[in-house]
Amino acid sequence: MQITQQTQISPEAQQAKLRLGIIGNTPMLIEAVQRAITVAPIDLAVLVTGESGTGKEFFPQIIHQFSARKHSKYIAVNCGAIPEGTIDSELFGHEKGSFTGAVSDRKGYFEEANGGTIFLDEVAELPLTTQARLLRVLETGEFLKVGSSTVQKTNIRVVAATNVDMAQAVADGRFREDLYYRLSTVQITIPPLRERGGDITLLARKFASDFAERYRMPQITFSEDARHLLLSYRWPGNVRQLKNAVEQAALFCAGQEVPASELSKYLPADAPRIDPGAYSPTIRSNTYEREREMLFNLIFRLQRELDELRKRVDEHQAEKPKRHLPVDAPMPDDLPKSLVKVDHKEESDPNVMDVDASEMTITLEDSEREAIRRSLLRNDGRRALTAKELNISERTLYRKIKEYGLD
Repeated sequence: MQITQQTQISPEAQQAKLRLGIIGNTPMLIEAVQRAITVAPIDLAVLVTGESGTGKEFFPQIIHQFSARKHSKYIAVNCGAIPEGTIDSELFGHEKGSFTGAVSDRKGYFEEANGGTIFLDEVAELPLTTQARLLRVLETGEFLKVGSSTVQKTNIRVVAATNVDMAQAVADGRFREDLYYRLSTVQITIPPLRERGGDITLLARKFASDFAERYRMPQITFSEDARHLLLSYRWPGNVRQLKNAVEQAALFCAGQEVPASELSKYLPADAPRIDPGAYSPTIRSNTYEREREMLFNLIFRLQRELDELRKRVDEHQAEKPKRHLPVDAPMPDDLPKSLVKVDHKEESDPNVMDVDASEMTITLEDSEREAIRRSLLRNDGRRALTAKELNISERTLYRKIKEYGLD
């Protein structure tokens, strides 16, 4: 028996679902909707990630409609559908005569969307030269039309989307690292359909109903084994593939109960299956903030150990003005060497060193760097094993290695 988990949903999130026709109640989906509503009033760049066909295009609309820009223009641009030779002209405009075929001045999307929101779908497909132009817009609000030397200003909010692993694209040199961080100030990840459990049957019924209403045909229903097939299939094409399969069944089985044998005709035969009974929806920890929180937990454990050591040293100092520890005395493994100082001024045994409790404070950044460095050493520099040990993603580890110069 499948377990269905309910989650709290705000009135705003419910309103957004109804307005845009978003179907589903799983926690991962609701979390994504509420995240979009939370960030909407704050003018930050947002990166929406998820597999192709998951419905990423709904979330920039939510952000626009719940922001102060809702009465201004909203322009959606599919960066992957525009040829590389004309993408700069489409986005930033051009001057008359700037290239063959430029018979007049033309406004680009960034000029047209001034005051509003621009949605850059498939942003990872942008050429590197265009990425440099986009970075300038995000940092200063300035851009140049193709063939012009006059700087223009625009006041737009950028929401981007991609189904590409951006950290890998940065590592491969296909995407600018500085632009990636600019675009991903806030990240929203859309769950794949195979992780949404009961939402699959809700969507199938909705697509069947819409098809019957649009073409004035009797509506289909699904048998028990067909519903099991819907839940066990992996849906590599996500919601888009589900809609395609349901509409084919609705056409050829109009007014009938569709069995699994019929439904399977519209699905690739060699596709892998999953166990629907094993599905237990949970809110994923795949956002930057949660990955950072996991890393902080490791740091806090280190900080607690240091606090304990400082407490013990304070107790010793309460008995004597100075407490000396032999040089060869065992020290905690996680105590950075910078926290231990050797006092050469005291006329005492040269084989002792002085530990001052006032020096035993470090920042979270220092702790984070030290924790990553030690884990890399333990794993001989292998990042996959290091990320697993620290319980963070390889993307976060790669970013931290670059940030702290641990290459």
